[in-house]
Amino acid sequence: MSGAPRLGLRGRRSECQALDRLVAEAREGRSQVLVLRGEAGVGKSALVDYLMANATGCQTLRAAGVESEMELAFAGLHQLCLPMIGKLDRLPAPQREALAVAFGLSAGSVPDRFLVGLAVLSLLAEVAEKQPLVCVVDDAQWLDQVSAQTLAFVARRLLAERVALVFAVRTSTAGPGGDQLRGLPELAVRGLGYDDARALLDSVVPGRLDERVRDRIVAETRGNPLALLELPRGLTVAELAGGFGRPDARPLANKIEQSFVRRIEELPGATQRLLLVAAAEPVGDVSLLRRVAGRLGISADAAAAAESAGLIEFGTRARFRHPLVRSAAYRAADPEERQDVHRALAEATDPDSDPDRRAWHRAHAAVEPDEAVAGELERSAGRAQARGGLAAAAAFLKRATELTPDPARRGARAVAAAQATFEAGAPDVALELLSAAEMSPLGELHRGRLIRLRAQIVFARRRSGDAAPLLLDAAGRLERTDEGQAREAYLEAIGSAVFAGRLGEPGLLRRVAEAARTAPRGPRPPRLADALLDGLATRFADGYVAGAPLLRRALRAFRQDAGRRGDDIMRWLWLAWPAAGDMYDDETWHELAAHAVRTAREAGALYFLPLALTYRAAVHVHAGEFGAASTLIEESDALLRVTGNSHLGYASLLLHAWRGANAEVVGVVDAGAEWASTWKEGRAIGVRPYLNAVVYNGLGRFHDALAGAEEAYAFDDLGVFGFSLVELVEAGARAGAQEAAATALRQLEERTLASGTEWALGLLARSRALLSGGATADRLYREAIEHLRRSRVAVHLARTHLVYGEWLRHENRPAEAREHLQTAYELLNGFGARAFADRARRELLALGEPVRRQAAEEQHVLTAQEAQIARLAAGGKTNSEIGAELFISPRTVEWHLRKVFTKLDVDSRSKLRGMLTGS
Repeated sequence: MSGAPRLGLRGRRSECQALDRLVAEAREGRSQVLVLRGEAGVGKSALVDYLMANATGCQTLRAAGVESEMELAFAGLHQLCLPMIGKLDRLPAPQREALAVAFGLSAGSVPDRFLVGLAVLSLLAEVAEKQPLVCVVDDAQWLDQVSAQTLAFVARRLLAERVALVFAVRTSTAGPGGDQLRGLPELAVRGLGYDDARALLDSVVPGRLDERVRDRIVAETRGNPLALLELPRGLTVAELAGGFGRPDARPLANKIEQSFVRRIEELPGATQRLLLVAAAEPVGDVSLLRRVAGRLGISADAAAAAESAGLIEFGTRARFRHPLVRSAAYRAADPEERQDVHRALAEATDPDSDPDRRAWHRAHAAVEPDEAVAGELERSAGRAQARGGLAAAAAFLKRATELTPDPARRGARAVAAAQATFEAGAPDVALELLSAAEMSPLGELHRGRLIRLRAQIVFARRRSGDAAPLLLDAAGRLERTDEGQAREAYLEAIGSAVFAGRLGEPGLLRRVAEAARTAPRGPRPPRLADALLDGLATRFADGYVAGAPLLRRALRAFRQDAGRRGDDIMRWLWLAWPAAGDMYDDETWHELAAHAVRTAREAGALYFLPLALTYRAAVHVHAGEFGAASTLIEESDALLRVTGNSHLGYASLLLHAWRGANAEVVGVVDAGAEWASTWKEGRAIGVRPYLNAVVYNGLGRFHDALAGAEEAYAFDDLGVFGFSLVELVEAGARAGAQEAAATALRQLEERTLASGTEWALGLLARSRALLSGGATADRLYREAIEHLRRSRVAVHLARTHLVYGEWLRHENRPAEAREHLQTAYELLNGFGARAFADRARRELLALGEPVRRQAAEEQHVLTAQEAQIARLAAGGKTNSEIGAELFISPRTVEWHLRKVFTKLDVDSRSKLRGMLTGS
């Protein structure tokens, strides 16, 4: 261990050794992350001091969360990154711009917080290239929410950088930092053992201490070093023996804080006031403190007295001995003193360079409602939102609401505060604000917005259709004041009913669609949402055939928008993409998913990227590109683990169903779909029997496939029902259920002819052929193959070759049967569709054609991420470009590529390109 533990590190040998190992690993290029978690005063800061003092040969950065800064967006992150700002110009442009906007260095559109995270990751990696870097964030439980989220993201993406990132977090203290850091490697910092605690107590207690009193103090402090050092201060041995630690005493942290309060109260009044100023000014700006002290008539002697008391030090920045000193100094003052100090801080803060902190001080100084202060807070909220600081915007708007004298304006601000709070991920607080807003005299516009937001919260929590009536109510109110918002509310109502599916009230979807058709025309020219609303409302009110022309027009508009900026695609993809599947529109399916992934990567929209990756993976499955689908699903799951958002299972279950080699896959699909029942999402429940039908049709268990398809057939789920018809026709035709198959075929004919895509017409011809015979069947099978050859859905083309080959064999046309069955086998086996490939193989064996059973896919030597990096590198992308696309640092890309080169036995990108392309 480098260096002997000093007094504050008595009994911390193992913890110090862990920190030494952490620095050594970082020096070797193996990134390290550690969360020191313990109660107040247990010694986390002492360990952090030890780390910083012993990180020889490393650069060091240190920041600290501050309780009063928790409402200021990016405050903690800015504090940590400030010494590195000069390196910003070395980052890729999107990252550089995102960080500059987040820190208020430039104006721009709201940056995605995960793009900011990638920028910080790249910045740390860039700085660490020159010299290993040790970053420490003390009191991380008090980080502002967006800083906590960003640093947690960075911590989870560090891998091969020469960076050590350490957080010190107080247990049993609520705050975003403590929550966001859960799941990272932790070191629990506990109280000292008996011998070390006793020795530490003896070092600060004057004279002899009764053994029983000593044991009592050690036991009651649970070995907490700060408690052992601070609580006896100023007390005699007799006082300690006479009542220390009564049964009704406060919790330990409060005891320690009270000891600091006692020490502060013993100081001169001017010194106490200076400590209050320092506690209320979280940055520790010494020049600002001097200006405020001058305004309040505090002499320079006060600073010397505070330092002599060992409570604070004034260097380049003011720094309290312990965060509990700060809270003690603030809480010991009466409310009027705090208001005076905040007022002086506001007056001394530059309104141009730091308008938000000035507004916050003015808000804390306000005694009565004040429209001027409320308006200033509202403007601060706008700036916070522009930087992506939703939690800060919510806090500013909430305080602005409290300070607004006019009841109507107060209600409007409460609605705005609720919206920002909900978007910041605090739905319970948002509902409280909405309840407060409801007591205000709201106009129709804000009343409509209130109801719409309440419905959005309901939908986010539970997709049972409960939100649909609320959204219809909101839409009706908004029609009179904001037609655009009204139409969006109608579209959201349809979406709520769509996702409720079979678990919604009977007839809900049709009633919502009929109501939506009464919506006003809306803005001109129509937006994507307007076209989608018209198409879906007609589709569910009047039927598939009536809605098809409108939906084709809407989907064409989405494709055209994908060639431009396409922001609305990201907003409405959750409805537009399944609508494209419902129309068998594989071109729009492909273009929307590809655009969504590309846009999300370029914009750094990591909250949206997992959904886009899931949809793109589903497109790959239908194209027979199972490997690519698997890679995207793994990337999506990895990002969801980083962001903490809910799992997206559709593409994964779809891939399982098509890859299924036996009936055990049904259990996987059933288990994977079980999550849908937790929030009553009927559409997802409808996916399960459809996928089971796919599995059983692949296995040739047609009666079981028929049962699954008929269960899926029971409700017209968007983007599921039409696929179920196809499975039902094949299962019914092969299981002898001709009537069921014919009924499904009639509905399939209506839909596919209304759609008119190559995919739709190919499926129709194949399904007709399954229920036909002779020359008619032969012609239809060939027609199906020609249509599907012109589509992107290769798995359906392969299945058509399969059923055509099966039919030809039974028609005693072995040569032709062998040709189509061999094509089907090669395609399906190449995709990895094992059960369907085995069907083709069995038919070939029946023809006397020996077929060597092959693994569906070669044993991959590369992990999914290595394979993805290898493809991108082979495609000519640089390490920086690959890192930006996959949200990792260039150094981590290099680390993965070294492993790829070793595994594939190549030594250059050109050889890698040749291996992957076969050239």
